Amino acid sequence: MPPLIAFAGVLGGLAVVRWAYKTAVRINQELEEARLSRVAEASRASEIKTLRRDPVTGAYRPG
Repeated sequence: MPPLIAFAGVLGGLAVVRWAYKTAVRINQELEEARLSRVAEASRASEIKTLRRDPVTGAYRPG
């Protein structure tokens, strides 16, 4: 009986390791996607023109 219990423990341990590995890979993929979207958003933000005050009218215009 003890070898059967040890074998079941090994199988259970392998299942837990497999689950933890898949979860870690999934989480790292989600974090990488979030990081890339933040980088893309930052590059788009630099393309936006800032507003400058027109000295003649006093209104703010892109410039």
